[in-house]
Amino acid sequence: MRYIYETMYILRPDLGEELTEGAIAKYQGILQENGVTTVETQHRGKRRLAYEIGKHRDGIYIQMNYECDGSQVAPLERAMRLSEDVIRYLTIKQTVREVEAEEEVEATA
Repeated sequence: MRYIYETMYILRPDLGEELTEGAIAKYQGILQENGVTTVETQHRGKRRLAYEIGKHRDGIYIQMNYECDGSQVAPLERAMRLSEDVIRYLTIKQTVREVEAEEEVEATA
């Protein structure tokens, strides 16, 4: 069964535009290497954090929406955890894709 996931991550504010784009491409690549075909990425820009994280008061917010079965999330989060450029990340499983849920019901009937 495939679900829609949303991963929001915050990059260090001192990264330049080139390094930011490189980080975005890196995490999209990790998902695509693991079989995710549709990745929607939104660059939310630099914003003020609600509280200081690792001596950073600002961060560059990136949001990725993608559809997968869940096994692709662990390699992505591992890469983010090991990266010094990512100061926070969060992945949320949003909903079951309706079309596939209906197809599975019809297949079992």
